[in-house]
Amino acid sequence: MSTRTAVATRSLVALDIDGTLFDVHGRCTATVRGAIDLARAAGHHLILATGRSLVGLLPVARDLGLTDGLTVVSNGALLIRLDPRAPGGYLVEDSHLFEPRRAIRRAQELRRGVVVAVEDVGVGWRVSRRLPDGAFNSPQHVTSMADLCATPASRVALIGSGIRRFVDAIATTGVTVASAGSDWLDVVAPGVSKATTMEEARQRLDVAKAATIAVADGPNEVPMLLWASTSYAMAHAPTWARSAAEATCASQNDDGAAEVLRRLVPDVALDAGLPPLAAQLAAAVATAPGPTVLRVWHGDSSALRAATAWVHDAGAWRAHAPIPAAAEVTMRDVENAATAAGLTYPVTDLGLRARWRRSTLGDGPSSYELALLRA
Repeated sequence: MSTRTAVATRSLVALDIDGTLFDVHGRCTATVRGAIDLARAAGHHLILATGRSLVGLLPVARDLGLTDGLTVVSNGALLIRLDPRAPGGYLVEDSHLFEPRRAIRRAQELRRGVVVAVEDVGVGWRVSRRLPDGAFNSPQHVTSMADLCATPASRVALIGSGIRRFVDAIATTGVTVASAGSDWLDVVAPGVSKATTMEEARQRLDVAKAATIAVADGPNEVPMLLWASTSYAMAHAPTWARSAAEATCASQNDDGAAEVLRRLVPDVALDAGLPPLAAQLAAAVATAPGPTVLRVWHGDSSALRAATAWVHDAGAWRAHAPIPAAAEVTMRDVENAATAAGLTYPVTDLGLRARWRRSTLGDGPSSYELALLRA
């Protein structure tokens, strides 16, 4: 892989999940997880862009620590804002709905016995016939065909032996159809894809198009790979996906996504001897365009609940990057990690302790901040 993205650029990174971050058994390696945390600490916007339903996405997002920010689900049908303070942990920012009746009826004409499933956003799936557990990464509720056709849908799945050969025929009903295997079709609203909804996210975040990156592995990822300014297909991706991408990275089994994400992190944070907290602090300070402070919050004990690097930029303070490894450590642990990262910070007159102060960057009696400086 030859492409290198300047780490000073605040990039928007679209990450497919299955086959890219997670293997076929639903496992994500420690190497990939560590690269995700480092890229976030370097200030990049990481967005999960998946064919999974919202219910199937939420446990993955929690597992990866990506519980705050935008995500694209259901092949672009939904733009979701993850927010741990919201009911269920999310808000629906935008939904692209369509009338499913014509596509369902056409599928029934073409493939006798087709199983029809309609996503019930935030709940699971309404299905015409129950499929084996795990088929949807979400709960199933069997209902009538009339019910499935009755209301606008965000996404419909059509499952039947060899149904992939009917992609074009079903698309003539005015919907977008993508193959998820020889026996599975995903149907969403006309013109909708991961790419179109990632573009919505880009505009909301005000990121330059030149700073967009996509990492993916499947045939339904082609529009997103073509959308991104810089795109990477996994080495195991099918030929047409690799042809659509600018470059190829290693397979999921060889941590290809980590390979891409680590290229977005400054070299000073990639020292193999640095523990995660020190590496993330180094990444945050190295990529900050101005003076940096670390703001921390306590939970119910001396351990920290969270930490975020803030930067003074264009005359104002703004949140720069989360520091995932700061959760469940102490303020003294943060001081030691900053020292290990080669950073300095204000100390008391006797030089015995770091000079933490009550935060001026927001509300909350248990919020403190510490200025971090390059040595």
